[in-house]
Amino acid sequence: MSANVAGKELLAVLGDVKASVQDKLGIVDFPIPQFILIGKQSVGKSRLIEALAGEQFNFTSGTLGSRRPTVLEFRNVPGLESSRWWVRNRTTNAWSQHPVSEVMKIIGDAHNELGETVTDVPVWVRIESPSCVDMQIVDLPGFRDFAVDPAKQQLSKKIEEMVMNFMKDKRNVMLCVEQASDAANMSTLAKCRDQDPRLERTILIRNKLDKYYNDLTAGNVNNWVDGFGDIPKGLMRFALTLPFSSDGDTVPNFAGMRAEMSKKDVAKMRELSLGGKFMEGIGFENFAQFMEKKIEALFVDAIGPVMTNLKNLQEERHKRDSDLKTEVQETDPHRILHTTRDCGASFATALTHVMEGVLQLTEGRMTLEQELREFEAHHKALGSSNFTMLPSEDFCNLDDYIDYLRDEARVGACDVEVNGGAQFRRLMTEVEIFLRFSEIAVETKKRDVIQARGVALSSLEWRDVVAKLLSNEAHLPLQQRVLYVAERLRWFFERQKEAVLEFMDTLEGTPKGNMYSALYPKHVKLIKNNEMIRHLVYQTYDATCQRQLQLFVELFDNVLTSTFANPWVFLKGATTGDEDLMQDTQLPSFEDTKDRIPQEIAGRSGIETKLSSWLSEIPMEPEQIDTAVDKVQMLLTRAYGFIRSKVCDQVELFAESFFKLPMLRRLEEDMSLMDLSEEDKANYQARRARLDDELSKNQVYLTEVTKCVDRLQGFIIQSGARGSA
Repeated sequence: MSANVAGKELLAVLGDVKASVQDKLGIVDFPIPQFILIGKQSVGKSRLIEALAGEQFNFTSGTLGSRRPTVLEFRNVPGLESSRWWVRNRTTNAWSQHPVSEVMKIIGDAHNELGETVTDVPVWVRIESPSCVDMQIVDLPGFRDFAVDPAKQQLSKKIEEMVMNFMKDKRNVMLCVEQASDAANMSTLAKCRDQDPRLERTILIRNKLDKYYNDLTAGNVNNWVDGFGDIPKGLMRFALTLPFSSDGDTVPNFAGMRAEMSKKDVAKMRELSLGGKFMEGIGFENFAQFMEKKIEALFVDAIGPVMTNLKNLQEERHKRDSDLKTEVQETDPHRILHTTRDCGASFATALTHVMEGVLQLTEGRMTLEQELREFEAHHKALGSSNFTMLPSEDFCNLDDYIDYLRDEARVGACDVEVNGGAQFRRLMTEVEIFLRFSEIAVETKKRDVIQARGVALSSLEWRDVVAKLLSNEAHLPLQQRVLYVAERLRWFFERQKEAVLEFMDTLEGTPKGNMYSALYPKHVKLIKNNEMIRHLVYQTYDATCQRQLQLFVELFDNVLTSTFANPWVFLKGATTGDEDLMQDTQLPSFEDTKDRIPQEIAGRSGIETKLSSWLSEIPMEPEQIDTAVDKVQMLLTRAYGFIRSKVCDQVELFAESFFKLPMLRRLEEDMSLMDLSEEDKANYQARRARLDDELSKNQVYLTEVTKCVDRLQGFIIQSGARGSA
């Protein structure tokens, strides 16, 4: 009955690896197969476990039965005079040997302490005996058919949910125990079929075969074993009789009775001329031999995936160990401020690369619609009211504005998810369109014109009147929209933090990493793993964005103030060259240049001449005030339109000059000026203590994984040596 030496060693090795990985290290998802024993109460699950152990025992006590998994490791050890029982401590995970009576009490207490609750945390038992089968199974609580009160009904439901979770795990091979009755009434098998439709990991065990000896004849035995068509084709099935005592007393020679009943089952079926293909599924001996081979086959198949997973774990823990040691070193109280500033400086320089455009970054990518909606939600949450979210009252809501940008303005890459420099270019297009919707908000009335002329020692010219009206009525609408541009710029830069970290984090071990600072991978780990460094870097970054917003608004407001204070200077035409010269294949001659300069100087006064012409058309006589108001209104609209166009044409220049470039240039300086408060220093001390603890735990983890790798690797080498010999 015992397996060969290699099979025993394999079972022991993978069993220990499983215990270490799943219990000591807390990793549940690991490719080690296991057998789970399922069935209803009183179908003989306990008898099957006793048969596998080769002796009688009973773990549970009381009326509630088992309420947690029991992992049983059976080790066949020839030559032992009596069995040896071990229980693993649930706190220390150390194995300790106990008499079987004490083992039954320990396990029974572990079940009874749960009361009317359940848990999937198992208890572990190891049996070493010359009579047991080499295998490991997980005994699960039995399904309950009915319960007499609500509390027991709730317990029954919890048990079923827990068992079903085990059945859903595709690594678990289900040993489905049913009574050897009508196959159509096998409810547990139906549950197995729900979770394993192809029945590839289901083994049916029909118990209490001896009760049906008298019902079987040579004519029906083959159909009965086959379930009269109710047992699915291809399902591995066994029918057997397990040792039992009619009066409940202890059986003196349990292993002998097990062998005797197995022989009796086989003899009875041969007497009834059962077909040869079914005989392999009769009796406990055939079942035990099948299980030993099945376990060995499954574990042999699992060696490769298990070793791969262990080595991956080992590599991850080595890397984590290195990262933790680096962070511990960098968070030394004497170096922490310098480290934080270095991380901030790397973050600042990495932002420049992101703004230049980096392919394959995914963090913070968004379409223009997502960007505008998140921007609106952000300021709604803040309760911002100092600027408008829509460029014009003609738009009912943000949806109308987005549709306009997509369908009429046709903003480039509107529906493409981008970040970094590409997103900034799209942002510039959107805010320029937003600014161009600016209009003089009120209609100029006769009273406004008269008020603007006023009474002075010398009469005011219409030029001064128009300048006054422009400053009073046109300055504020454009100023409010400049606030929108500033807030959009700040929001954009604040959303680039994660993209910058992703850029720094993707350089390690790649060819493109050689193109950038070698400190990026090191510093990004510190920023991501150290909450304090990340907080200080982000805090300084956000403060820089806020400062640049204020400077942008202040500088832009100065431009607008000077523009509206003397709009006529601003309205002078820019110097333009001859467009035909741009197409020449040779440089202009000296004579051509001398001819061009007077033309360009004359061209600068062209718009001023036109404005003077418009101003001269405004009547000065009081009786023609209505005509004057109309002319002034027209001139205001034209002048404001010209100013607005000039400002919108230059909004990208202003954004680059007043926001982006100063921020990129000064951010590194701001990071180098970071300082730690007393609270920050205290938090760093606490962080360092946590790091020391985490490093210690990681080293214990790494040691355990290394032991598992070494043990499995040693087994593979020994097996190869035995095979070659």
